[in-house]
Amino acid sequence: MTLHADETELGSFCRSVRARSNEHRRALGVLAPENLYVPMASVLRQELDSMIRVIFLLERPSDRVHLLEQFASHQKWTREIGGSRISDAQMKEVANRLRGWTASVYAFGCAFVHLTNMHDYASSDPFQTMDLDSRTAILQHLRAYHQGAPSSDDVTFLDIAPMMPNVLEKIASNLECYLQKLERGDQSASD
Repeated sequence: MTLHADETELGSFCRSVRARSNEHRRALGVLAPENLYVPMASVLRQELDSMIRVIFLLERPSDRVHLLEQFASHQKWTREIGGSRISDAQMKEVANRLRGWTASVYAFGCAFVHLTNMHDYASSDPFQTMDLDSRTAILQHLRAYHQGAPSSDDVTFLDIAPMMPNVLEKIASNLECYLQKLERGDQSASD
């Protein structure tokens, strides 16, 4: 059984995701002109968190009703059978299979959500502390989807940080497409 847009839990979930996304856009509109990169990265990670959850719902149509009921009841997402908690890592894994860059961007954003040495980006470049595969995935994504992405592989955090508003817009746009698929009752996030 799949849910359609007229059902309460789905409508509440989609409204919540859209409200969150709109606030993220407004926040970056305030943060970007002030070059407040740490909170910008945190906001970007939150937007990605929304997208990962929507993709997870799309890829798990048999769990959709149960998970949306849990959302509406302010509960953590758990599996219907066995009741084990569904972790962010499990949801991220599903999204990463579809969009290979999500894990790298998510991990990069998490480093700014939590207090880490990445907050000292003026003294030590956090982009260079990432493993090569993660840096490469982020750079490939930037080059594929965003004008003005650095062509060099020798990139610093301060080279890519100004691109965060554009990255947020791309994620928000994809998120909206996934929400529409969810409202239609699609069985997958794949195009």
